[in-house]
Amino acid sequence: MGHTPRRTVCALVLCLLAWRTHGARASRIAFASMRDGVMDIYSLDADGGALARLTMGAKPDAAPAWSPDGRHIVFHSVRDGDVEVYAMHADGANQTRLTERPGWDADPAPSPDGRQVAFVRSLGWLDQRLYLMGADGAN
Repeated sequence: MGHTPRRTVCALVLCLLAWRTHGARASRIAFASMRDGVMDIYSLDADGGALARLTMGAKPDAAPAWSPDGRHIVFHSVRDGDVEVYAMHADGANQTRLTERPGWDADPAPSPDGRQVAFVRSLGWLDQRLYLMGADGAN
């Protein structure tokens, strides 16, 4: 018999799924969803169990990406009035702002060794650039 996919998440908007892996086996998924009215970040086991809401606020959080060791998630948020890059522990604790400049800092992606984060900075409609910073937000 064929395998029928199981619906694990009911979300109005689902953008950028990020898999946490250990070796070749995916263990958790992080995703952004408006399931509770505002775009927030959630995680769940790869088998669909243990859903956890990691961020909660009045402003959108989106674009989660796992650190290579699976202990942290970087994401972007509008919580402080401008789109900035943040990091948090995998359980949602210790949410820390990493960027603080005019413009739109978004779509973070940790380096394979976890020491740096690449992100896009937009200073205008046609002025978008790729930047690197330390995983702690330092240059």
